[in-house]
Parts: sequence; C-alpha cells; structure tokens
Amino acid sequence: MAEPEISIIEREETERKEILKRYKSLLRSIRHELTIEQKRAIRAAFDMALDAHKDMRRKSGEPYIYHPIAVAKIAAQEIGLGTTSIVCALIHDVVEDSDYTIEDIKRKFGEKTARIVDGLTKIKEVFDHTDSMQAENFRKMLLTLSDDVRVILVKLCDRLHNMRTLDSMSRKNQLKIASETLFLYAPLAHRLGLYNVKSELEDLSIKYTQREAYKEISAKLNAKKAERDRFVRKFIEPIKKKLEETDLKFEIKGRPKSIYSILKKMNHQDIPFEQVYDLFAIRIILDSSPEKEKSDCWTAYSIVTDIYKPNPSRTRDWITTPKSNGYESLHTTVMSNDGKWVEVQIRTERMDEIAEKGYAAHWKYKNSKDGIENDGKTGGVDGWLARIKDILENPSSNALEFLDDFKLQLIHEEIFVFTPNGDLKKLPKGATALDFAFEIHTQVGSKCIGAKLNNRLVPLSHQLSNGDQVEILTSEKQHPREEWLNFVITGKAIARIRNFLRESKRELAEKGKEILKKKFHKEKIEFNDDNIQKLVRYFKVQSPLDLYYAINKELIPSEKLLISDIVNKKISQSQNKSQSEVERQTQNNRKSEIIVGEEYDLPYNLAKCCNPIPGDDIFGFITIGEGVKIHRTNCPNAVSLMSNYGYRIIKAQWKDTDVKNENRFLAGLRLIGIDDVGIVSSLSDIISKNMGVNMKSITIESHDGTFEGTIAVYVEGTKHLDNLISNIKQRHPTMNVFRIEVGS
Repeated sequence: MAEPEISIIEREETERKEILKRYKSLLRSIRHELTIEQKRAIRAAFDMALDAHKDMRRKSGEPYIYHPIAVAKIAAQEIGLGTTSIVCALIHDVVEDSDYTIEDIKRKFGEKTARIVDGLTKIKEVFDHTDSMQAENFRKMLLTLSDDVRVILVKLCDRLHNMRTLDSMSRKNQLKIASETLFLYAPLAHRLGLYNVKSELEDLSIKYTQREAYKEISAKLNAKKAERDRFVRKFIEPIKKKLEETDLKFEIKGRPKSIYSILKKMNHQDIPFEQVYDLFAIRIILDSSPEKEKSDCWTAYSIVTDIYKPNPSRTRDWITTPKSNGYESLHTTVMSNDGKWVEVQIRTERMDEIAEKGYAAHWKYKNSKDGIENDGKTGGVDGWLARIKDILENPSSNALEFLDDFKLQLIHEEIFVFTPNGDLKKLPKGATALDFAFEIHTQVGSKCIGAKLNNRLVPLSHQLSNGDQVEILTSEKQHPREEWLNFVITGKAIARIRNFLRESKRELAEKGKEILKKKFHKEKIEFNDDNIQKLVRYFKVQSPLDLYYAINKELIPSEKLLISDIVNKKISQSQNKSQSEVERQTQNNRKSEIIVGEEYDLPYNLAKCCNPIPGDDIFGFITIGEGVKIHRTNCPNAVSLMSNYGYRIIKAQWKDTDVKNENRFLAGLRLIGIDDVGIVSSLSDIISKNMGVNMKSITIESHDGTFEGTIAVYVEGTKHLDNLISNIKQRHPTMNVFRIEVGS
C-alpha cells in the first residue's frame, strides 16, 4: 500500500516545482519594471488563485492553476498589459470556483480590480432556453466592458488559452467553443487591433470546425515553404538595395497569410488552393522619429513602386486616416517579375507594434508606463465603446438580437463621411443616409425623410461612400418604419428602430388583446394562458404578443378566429397530414447511417443548406418541431448555430463510412477549364458510364475559350466523391474540380 502513497507525493512535488517554474516565467514575461507594490499584488493574486484551485484539474488532467498562469502570461507577453490586468488574469476564475467573493477581491486588490473580475466571472443563472446562454453572458460581460476595456482584453487572453488547449475537450464542446470563437471573439480581437490574437483564434477555430480543410492547407503550405522563401528573397533584394541607398533605417520580412484567410479566399472566389497566389505579404518596417513617420513611409512606397508596377485599385492609405482600431499602414499590391501579385505593407516600428498588439501598444505610446492601466480607457477605442454602450442601453428581450447588433459593430470595414459643418464621422462600409442620421442623433434619425448628398437629393436608403458630405432632412410627421430595417446596418440605427416598432407593436397588441377577450367572452370560453397558447400554435405565430397584434391589424380574419373549435382541438385534416408526414420521414431516416447522441439512434433529417454525405464531419442540431437536423461542421450556418445555440448541439457520426453504401447523397462540383468540343459528353461518360454515378443536373457556360460549370451528383460518400474528382482530373489534367454547396 506504500508505493501509491509515494507516487502521489512525488507527483505533488513535481507539480509544485512546475507551478513555481511557470509563475517565474510569467514574471520574466512582464515588459515593464515592477514596483515593490506591484510585485506584492501579483504574488497575492497568484497565492489566491493557488488556494482557490488547489484541488481542481483541467480536462487534460493538469492542475487547474496552469490555466490562470498561462492567461496572465498571454496578457503580459503577447498583448503587453500591465499589473492590474495580470492580477485579474490570475484570479479571473476564483469567484466561480471557490468561496472567495467579489467583496474579498475588493478588500484585497481594490475597486477597479473587483469590477474587472466581476465582468470576467462566468454567470451561472439559468436563462430563457430560446436564447443562447453564451449570448446573454456575453451581453452582461459587455456591460462591464463599456466601463473598462481590460475586461475584454483579459477575456480574449482566457479564450486564446482555452483554444490552445482544446484537444482535451469532447468533440461537441470543441465545435461549440470553436464556433463561438469564430463568431464573436476573433472579430472582437480584430476590432481591438489584436492582429496576432485574431489570426490565431481564427486558425485554431477552423482546426476543429473544418478539420480536413485545415490539414490539407497546412500540408500544402509546408510543402511549398522552401519555394516561397526563395521567391521572397528574390523579390525583396532590389527593394533592399534601393532602401540602403537612402538614410532610412529599415527591416523587411515576409509574413505568411493565415490558414483561415486562405480558406476564406478559396471559398469566396470558388478557387482551389493552387490558384491562391497571395499566400504571403511583404512588410517594410521603418525606424522613424514621430515627425518623419508619414514622409518616410511615402518615400519607401515610392521606391517599391519604382521597381514594381502597382495595382492602383489596391493602394490603401491608413496613415493619413487610421482605422478605428488604431491600425496605421500603407498597403499596395505590385506585380513581381515572375508575374505574381504581391502585397507590400509599409509602416514604422510604432505602427507595427500597434498593428500586432493592439490598444495595449497604442496606450504605451500615450506615455503610460504600465500598459493600459491608468483608467482602462484608450483614445481611439472610446468611440467604439460608446456605440456599444448605446446598444446596451436599449434593452431587448432577445439576447441573440443584441448579439447580431453587436456583431455588426465588429465585422464591417469603415468609410469616412462629413457633416455640412465639415465634422468627420466614421461609419461601416455599406451604411446609408439613414444610418448617418441616427449616428448624429436618435431624434434626427427618427424624423429623417431624406438627405442631400454633396448638394444632391437622395433617398434614405442611399449607400454612402468615402468623402461624401451629407445633410439630413427631417419632418416632425415622420416616424420609424419597419421597412427601414431592410437598409440600415449600424447597431445604433437597428436598435432605435426596433425599440420604436416594439413599443408601437405593444400598444397595438393591447388593443388586439381586448378584441380577443371580447371574442372569448362571447363564446363563453375562459381567457387563460393555456387557451391563448393553443391559438398561438394554431396560427403559427411566435408569441401571444404577435397573436394580439395580428388580430388588431386584421392579419388574422375574424372568420378564421373560431376559438371554440381551436381550443377544443378540432384541428383541420391538412395539419394532421403534415404532422404525420414529418413523423413518417423521420422514422424512415432512423434506418439510415447516422448515430445521433451518445447511446441511441435518434430520428433526424439531413440539412438542405449543406447536404452532408458519409465521410463529412457532422453535428446534430435540435430544431423546434422538426427533430434533429444533421449539418456539416463547415456548413455556412454552422458557426452561427453552434455559437448562438450551443445547448441544442448534439453529437452525430456516420456509422461506418468504409462499408459500401446502398443509399445515395447529393453533392455538388464546380469545374473550370479550357473549353473543348464535346466537353459535356466527355464529363457525362466519366460520371455516368464509367463510374455509374447518377447526375441530378449539369450546367456548363463557355466564354473566351474557357468554361465554368456545376454538376449535382448522387454519391455514396466523400471517398466516392473524391474518386469521381480524381477520374475527371485524370481525363482532363488542366481542369480544376472541387466540391461546392448545392441545393436539394
């Protein structure tokens, strides 16, 4: 019995040494000089975390304390945050995992640290299950964010470490966490200027959501690395020689594109990996004094474009007008001597640090000696935070609706528009005159009837461009309308319009409720929640509010409002038929090839948005009224479903993709190649005669000696489809063939 006791003691001693080693590594990673008080605060936070997590382990089996130390190290080393953030990172989970309270943290570390930790603490309340818990948690966390940007910066460090250690999680949790990351946290990192964090979060997300595509691109990048390195050396040689003839101090390096950005380009342009030419960018980093930054960058630009021909439409000047996340750089795309387009980025060391490390670096250049530590605010981010606070202060009953509004603030590129007085306003690309009106003031937006664009009258829906000068026209008789939601894109405009419509709808619904009450009274039926829900289900509306509103607006004709028949379940035959049809369909699918859930076969349907086939990575999504829908993990809707409705995701897997399948599944192919006589006949021979594959449709279009086409085929699974693609390429070596989404 003694041996296990010794091994436990040895393990504990080994882990104790490893914990101290990691803690010392954290201290070495801190970029600024620590005062005695700061050292004491960090040590106190470490001791509190060590005590709170002493009996806890991660899914990997490691001591839990490794996680907060790692999060603190990311905050210090990779983002450059200061002491308060490091303290918060170390104790970000103690309130959830132990008896420590926010009051304890406040007494030990002060009000500011307590507020940040409160914002970081996971919320355990049970929310309305029609919404995503993650969405509601995110919303509550952002309420604290509007006061202190460190909440979200530390949260991003936490998410990055969780993504780096996702291998130990279950497949279901991998999909859920990776999708949330891609849906919200990566765009958030981008908005805060954290390029490295954003890129790593994106790559790690698709590593789990699109495993095959990730492996394939990664392998191809590694295979071509030596060739790319040779090309980069050859490309930068003449630039380097010319720059050395000037007084400029510089560094030139090649930066590879992320796997995520390559995959995104392949999907967006419908091209294979081999046709993605800009797999890297050349970066010129100048050591310039503040007063010479702009002129030095343009001097370097002039040298590059003297050597290589630029593409005028691909020049971007973010030095004169920086992005709202603080990004400053000159970008141009030039033609190399090998006939390939190459992106060149020109910036100073200060600009490069801000581009890589975001607002922590930005704050450093504002003369703070301790990262973002003075008040947690940063100049450029204030405007963005103000817009987020604006959305937060307009409460919505639907957390997912809020999440959509918030995401709009993250993903759009920007345009710069002027007021009649010459004031500059930043808006998302695609914003309309009405968005601009709401940006000025809620009342201006609500009363807007049109706009003058550069002294020319334009409608509310007119999309604005860079440099436009806009004057808003208003009328006291105007009020927000539902159709406005079709063309506004800013979170502020959407929130204000929805709020007005919601209040207006509520007033009309109250009148509809009174009409319905009288109907119930006339038919001598009790007006209660149970009977109202029967009407909601019968008329297929979302809620009692929608029912009352529809009655008031006469969207439900009075002759169809047969309360007695509906309440007493005298449902029409057509409805019974549709229900039995769904049941029969799901019963048939039970005999199929997918195991849904951990132990039992559950009925399911294949999602028509992505048409999964045997061999695809899949997951189940529990729908309302239609059973389980099976989606591919790289389905266009997957990220949104898994991040917003994580609790409705269910594990799903093909029973055995190696066994010959009698069933056939729909898949799509895109083909691009040199046009030739008989190309359709040749393809038909390969597909139908040689391989015995049935085609649902084939479309071929020729232009200027080339052709593009799509084919919908019925295959056994991914191996069968890969074999078909291989056969087509064997017969037509110059043709590009790849899988695409195809409608049922």
